[in-house]
Amino acid sequence: MSSRTPTANTAVDTVTNGARNGHVDPALVAQSAQLFDLYRELDQRLQQERYAEDIIVGAADHAADEERYSLSQWQLMWRKFVRNRAALVGGIVIGLFYLTALFANFLSPYTLTTRFRDRVYVPPQGIHLFDEGRFAPFAYGVKTGLNIDTLERVSEIDPTVKYPLRFFVKGEPYKLFGLIPAERHLFGVAGGQGAGEGAINLLGTDRQGRDMFTRILIGSQVSLTIGLVGVALSLSLGTVLGVVSGFFGGWIDDVIQRAIELVRSFPSIPLWMALSAAIPAQWPPMRVYFAVTLILSLIGWTWLARQLRGQVLTLRNQDFVLAAKLMGANNGRIIFRHLVPASIGHIIVVATLAMPGMILAETALSFLGLGLQPPITSWGVLIKEVQNLQSIAIYPWVFSPVIFIVVAILAFNFLGDGLRDAADPYTR
Repeated sequence: MSSRTPTANTAVDTVTNGARNGHVDPALVAQSAQLFDLYRELDQRLQQERYAEDIIVGAADHAADEERYSLSQWQLMWRKFVRNRAALVGGIVIGLFYLTALFANFLSPYTLTTRFRDRVYVPPQGIHLFDEGRFAPFAYGVKTGLNIDTLERVSEIDPTVKYPLRFFVKGEPYKLFGLIPAERHLFGVAGGQGAGEGAINLLGTDRQGRDMFTRILIGSQVSLTIGLVGVALSLSLGTVLGVVSGFFGGWIDDVIQRAIELVRSFPSIPLWMALSAAIPAQWPPMRVYFAVTLILSLIGWTWLARQLRGQVLTLRNQDFVLAAKLMGANNGRIIFRHLVPASIGHIIVVATLAMPGMILAETALSFLGLGLQPPITSWGVLIKEVQNLQSIAIYPWVFSPVIFIVVAILAFNFLGDGLRDAADPYTR
């Protein structure tokens, strides 16, 4: 087969035939031959470039496949997770929430016991960064009075008074992480925290003159940790019972499944309310905290136990489990060294998706007066003080804890959905 293109063949044949018949100059024939050689050289180069390109693309695809096959399960999950923007943002928000809860006492300008008797229901004060063209953070003062028509206390921003703000100010003492005595706060009014020396209330104050921003930050410690501890307890119980039920089967499986059905037959909210109402009123706050945590984790384990049972029923016949049995591994080693690690991705996903439910359950119980009680401060305890529409209409800033609850719930849901998709091998 000739390597000449159809156009070159036609041109050369036409000129050659014409030259033989005496109609074309022989010099034109030589020029056409040169043109043909040029066409052939260009065609060869084009074929070589295409061949080289195919080799490069094939090598790149092969390298990508080889890299993909060499990655571990966790690396593959991480690759899929970071491509999910919503899940990534949710994870960052959750991380910021827990960092804020960890350093809540330092980030707060005051403590939970700080009260401003002349600043009851003060509206939020904004921070102004520049004063007369120079960088000098300050907050306007607040003046309070009495509404003659409604006989209600009213407060409004007073632009004639300015309170300078400083970083790392010395304020009321607290214990960082509950252990380290400290007095420095991230920011505050220069000169102290007395009522006559001014104050900064970013989210306003409540009916007792307590700073809402401080109470929300410190309250996040309880609301976020009670969900974390409650999920940890329910996951521990659900993981052990679910794996044991699926691995052994027989009468052990029947007993565990009937126990799960019995627990799930009780409606969650009435059961939580009944158990919470049974907590003695004279118990100290820490004991009430752990009691509420146990109550919240009482039902949550059944869902995970059912799912892990079905997963272990499939895994127990896999080659790695049979190999462990042939090598003489006992049942405990097979369960905790092989089956549980093989299910850890699913367990993490369930834990993340269970966190919003725990936080909402604590909030609901505390809002109804059946969960945590003062002096413990949580997001649920804070919104308990807003149980009528009149308070929300007149003092809407006391409803600000709800914003933090909604953001936390959405962030956990985004993170859980992203982890679930990353752990699913059938999603792309």
